[in-house]
Amino acid sequence: MFFIDTIGLEGLGNRSYLAGGERTAVAVDPPRDIDTVLRAAARRGVRISHVVETHIHNDYVTGGLDLARTTGAAYLVPADARVSFARTPVADGDTVAVDEGLTLAAVATPGHTPHHTSYVLKEGDRPVAAFTGGSLLIGAVGRPDLVEPALTERLARAQHASAHRLADSLPDDTPVLPTHGFGSFCSATQADGDATTIGREKAVNSALTQDIDTFVAALLAGLDDVPAYYTHMGPLNSARPAPVDLTAPAVADAEEIAARLAAGEWVVDLRNRVAFARGHVAGAYNFEADGKLAAYLPWIMPWGKPVTLLAESAEQLAAAQRELVRVGIDRPAAAATGGPGTWVREGERPASFPRASFADLAERGPGTVVVLDVRRDSERANGWIDGSVHIPVHELYHRSAEVPEGTVWVHCAGGMRAAIAASLLAATGRDVVAVDDAFDAAAHAGLDVHA
Repeated sequence: MFFIDTIGLEGLGNRSYLAGGERTAVAVDPPRDIDTVLRAAARRGVRISHVVETHIHNDYVTGGLDLARTTGAAYLVPADARVSFARTPVADGDTVAVDEGLTLAAVATPGHTPHHTSYVLKEGDRPVAAFTGGSLLIGAVGRPDLVEPALTERLARAQHASAHRLADSLPDDTPVLPTHGFGSFCSATQADGDATTIGREKAVNSALTQDIDTFVAALLAGLDDVPAYYTHMGPLNSARPAPVDLTAPAVADAEEIAARLAAGEWVVDLRNRVAFARGHVAGAYNFEADGKLAAYLPWIMPWGKPVTLLAESAEQLAAAQRELVRVGIDRPAAAATGGPGTWVREGERPASFPRASFADLAERGPGTVVVLDVRRDSERANGWIDGSVHIPVHELYHRSAEVPEGTVWVHCAGGMRAAIAASLLAATGRDVVAVDDAFDAAAHAGLDVHA
């Protein structure tokens, strides 16, 4: 008998896996915080004998090296990946024994990266799972544009060939277990569904239903923005990702918070956007702990900038730390828990700004205020409010001077990014209103929406 446990990284839209038998197991694409994998192994009562990477990741820092060293496992990394640490190089066709009757076979599947490798878990001679990393995803494939612009089309063509190689060599009932594709920006497109098989992908995945030229043209045309912090992930993973320190940061009082703001450091309020709008430290930015913190904070914050975290509880703070170490923000400069009443200096009052709906905007009249759309280009292409200004949220920190004068009503697709953007603008002294509403409501409210 075999088992496969999924370790979800919801903030990043990724998954890692632990698969094995009665005594030993293999960890696939483990996260930086390896205690999540160690706990899964402990629950199963197994020893981790192998740690494998499908590729050098661009969207998070791997825990593979640390996990292998901690457990004494063999660390399998694609042979052509350039790394500066000792590992077991893996080439197409290599096979390792995982447990009695269980083997893991490497399958070269270039496309997401030139060296990308998938792994097929077999019980006896029967394939029971395909760990496809950033190759074949659920209704999609991994994006081919993260390595080098000059390689993008070549890698897109390789993705098509790799998808067909997997589909042609595996039974239709083989589960496909990708690392990316659950909201990750490493996925070329987003698809519905939580699980899939080779057979299902043959029916719905464009890499398997379209000819190569049609597929490549559509794939390249649909590529979206690349998070800025991706630039740093590959080099970190190719070097020696260090073990993480998840102990609580130094506690900051109101005076220190003010001093860090005055020094130009980032102070990030992790509370939900409703609480933040109601009252916050002037100059702080709002990145909800329950939102895509690990995706948007490192995308927007200048890399390496000291950050102080403000949380409503120790549990919220600890969860945020865990999210952030996965993308290379290893130690907050300081932190505080509680609320704005204890975060602002004596004699000062918390700042605030209003929230609104698209119906409120329609009643106000969009021509009387600045309407700022902070969605991505691909989202705006499907519809926008007449007269609105467009600056994607990940560009706003450096382009805030382009926002016209006047009160700014900020919207996105649902409210989370509007809150981020409103906090960025409010920190510069602008009068803002955060539209906390689904964009579909704009037309229903009577606003002139172009499509």
